[in-house]
Amino acid sequence: MSNTLFELPRFSWRFFPIWRRNFLVWKKLAVVSVLGNIADPLITLIAFGYGLGSLLKTVEGIPYIQYLASGSICMSVMMAASFEALYSAFSRMHVQRTWDALLNAPLALDDVVLAEMLWAATKSIFSGIAIVAVLFTLGIGLHWHTVVVLPVLFLIGMTFASLGLVVNAFAKGYDFFTYYFTLLLTPMIFVSGVYYPITQLPLWLQEVARFLPLSAAVNLVRPMILGGWPETPMTDLAVLIGYCVAGYYAATIMTRRRLLK
Repeated sequence: MSNTLFELPRFSWRFFPIWRRNFLVWKKLAVVSVLGNIADPLITLIAFGYGLGSLLKTVEGIPYIQYLASGSICMSVMMAASFEALYSAFSRMHVQRTWDALLNAPLALDDVVLAEMLWAATKSIFSGIAIVAVLFTLGIGLHWHTVVVLPVLFLIGMTFASLGLVVNAFAKGYDFFTYYFTLLLTPMIFVSGVYYPITQLPLWLQEVARFLPLSAAVNLVRPMILGGWPETPMTDLAVLIGYCVAGYYAATIMTRRRLLK
């Protein structure tokens, strides 16, 4: 059992029917789901972008509404992927017992974990695309660089989905997720350059922030939304991929430990 527990995740295309099943269920409430995911960043964008933006005209030479918008899209993708990998995945695993039914089919638990991660990333990019459309209506991101943002958003979604599935494997109930949002995700938002440059932080916190996945996401997405290119794309991609791979492996191990012990 111990050898099986720690072996690398086994990939097979059997994950696709599980992904498709989640998609078909989501499609019934697609409009409400997307609106729910973009409501918070849209309110933030309007309240801070226009409210605070009327007092703080530019940040690093960028109009504040554009600075905030290009960071908010990363925050939105992070939150959408996290909610799906936590609340929805937990419901399917523990409450609805959907995972039990799936495992009675010729499927492996590794297929289920991979499908959940990819589905959470897919759902998050739907929200990301909706926010990009909102930015277009504000005249932000109207250039071809924005097309390159979409695969980056999917990687961001996979990264936070994999981390969310790690937490999901430990959770005993929905209340457990409050700690993850309050103690990890929310502080990360405030130190990752979404609202202001991380150079405004104390030096020690700047060094911590540079290695956070949301910081890497903002570093990649913001320049492209504004019509430029990231300054350190390889470093930021390495950070995201590192968190994604490590999170996926940890999520697979922890889920095996929980369900196959």
